[in-house]
Amino acid sequence: MKYSANEHTFVICAYKESAYLEKCILSLNKQTVKTNIIMVTSTPNEYIRSLGKKYNIPLYLNEYGIAKGSDISDDWNFALSKVTSPLATIAHQDDIYQKEYAEQILMAINKCDHPLIAFSDYSELRNAVEIKNNKLLNVKRKLLIPLRNQKQWKSVFWRRRVLSMGSPICCPAVTYCLTNLNRPIFVKGFKSDLDWQAWEKLSHQNGEFAFVNKILMSHRIHEDSTTSSLINSEGRGSEDLTMFKMFWPAPIAKLIEKKYKSSEDQNALK
Repeated sequence: MKYSANEHTFVICAYKESAYLEKCILSLNKQTVKTNIIMVTSTPNEYIRSLGKKYNIPLYLNEYGIAKGSDISDDWNFALSKVTSPLATIAHQDDIYQKEYAEQILMAINKCDHPLIAFSDYSELRNAVEIKNNKLLNVKRKLLIPLRNQKQWKSVFWRRRVLSMGSPICCPAVTYCLTNLNRPIFVKGFKSDLDWQAWEKLSHQNGEFAFVNKILMSHRIHEDSTTSSLINSEGRGSEDLTMFKMFWPAPIAKLIEKKYKSSEDQNALK
């Protein structure tokens, strides 16, 4: 099956009043291949509504999240539930997508027989400066080397080896082939590692993890970002250890988790 541009949707998860939301929207509007854009929120406000109206982006309210309060897994699952196309990318409101993201991802997916997810390399934005190389990014790229080979995209063995030392797949860089995936994709209870947990679950399935070895989006790191807050949250270590135990015996998993924790300091703002 070959997918066309109108079969892909960027779904923006908007939260409170991010100063970077409009920049994210503009990056999606500048795509070389025009696809669909929608926006969801569990924190409705005039700021989000006004940007939706300004750029003619349909806005969907997570009524459960508004009434009861939702965690990140609820928000992401709700976002995907509002997508009517077979392909979807959860666009994080603080991030920027390179203009060729959709085009390159569609090309990769169309090389697959049964795609599960497709994703690209990424850079970081720190204090408005794009960082293409640092210790953490370079380690993640080394972990992804097996998936540079298209022949390995179907391999359960190689997918699990890639994920066994941490999660080198950047969540906002991922496009989901929804028609080939079981819902919900994200498990309630995980916070910092809910994306890694999703990749682990999907790694067992028949199909392909398509990897585009190009920097096609920039993930913003700042003091209010979800990534930063989750890294500093209590329970991060226990989630990491739980994940490592899915790949390794417990004693080895504990040793890897200690090393992994030290690498997270790369995400701290200096």
